[in-house]
Amino acid sequence: MPDAREETTTDFEVPGPLIDAAHPSSARVYDYLLGGKDNFAADRIAAERIAENFPAIRTGAQENRRFLLRGVRHLAAAAGIRQFLDIGTGIPTSPNVHEVVQQITPAAHIAYVDNDPIVLAHARALLVSDPRGKVGYLDADIREPESIIGNALVRDVLDFGEPIALVLSAILHFVLDEDEPARIVRDFVAALPPGSYVLATHVTPEHDPRLRPA
Repeated sequence: MPDAREETTTDFEVPGPLIDAAHPSSARVYDYLLGGKDNFAADRIAAERIAENFPAIRTGAQENRRFLLRGVRHLAAAAGIRQFLDIGTGIPTSPNVHEVVQQITPAAHIAYVDNDPIVLAHARALLVSDPRGKVGYLDADIREPESIIGNALVRDVLDFGEPIALVLSAILHFVLDEDEPARIVRDFVAALPPGSYVLATHVTPEHDPRLRPA
C-alpha cells in the first residue's frame, strides 16, 4: 500500500489567549531542553535558570522523551494496544507518539490533549496520521478529566469499548496539590476499558534535592 499521509484531525477552533512570548511555557521550555526551535527568550532564560540549580535537567528531559517512545513502542508491539490517549503531549517532536505507534500498527488511533496555545498552533500542521489510522488533537486541561473523557473529538478518535493506553508523560508535576492530582488520575483510570495501560513519568526531588528549587 502507498505510504501516503493525510490529516485526520477534527475541530481546532478553540477560543483562548494568543501565544504569550513574554512568559515561559512548560511546553516551550521542554522543547528547548530537547534541542527544539519552538521557544522564545523567556523560555530559554527559564531553562537556563533551572539548569543552574539542576545541571542534569537536559539529560533528564532527553531521557524522558526516549522512555516515552520506548514505552509506547512496547505497548503497541508487545501488548497489542491500538489506541492511545496522550495528555500533555507538548510541542510535536518527531518522532511523535503516533509516528512510532503507526509504524507498528498503521490502523492505530491516537488522541492528543494539551492546553498550551503554541502546541495548538503546531498540531494541525504536524499531527498527521497514516490514512489507515486516525489522529486527533483536543485543547483541554488535564485538571478537568470529564471534559476530556466525554469530549466528542476524543470519543470519535478512541473506542472506549477497547483497551486504551493513557499517556501522562512529565505532566502531573505541573498539577498543584490543591488540584488533587491523585483524584485526577483516578478519574482517568476509572474511565479506561479493561486491558488498558497507564504510562506515566514524573519529576521528583526525591533522589536529588537540587531539583526542588529548580
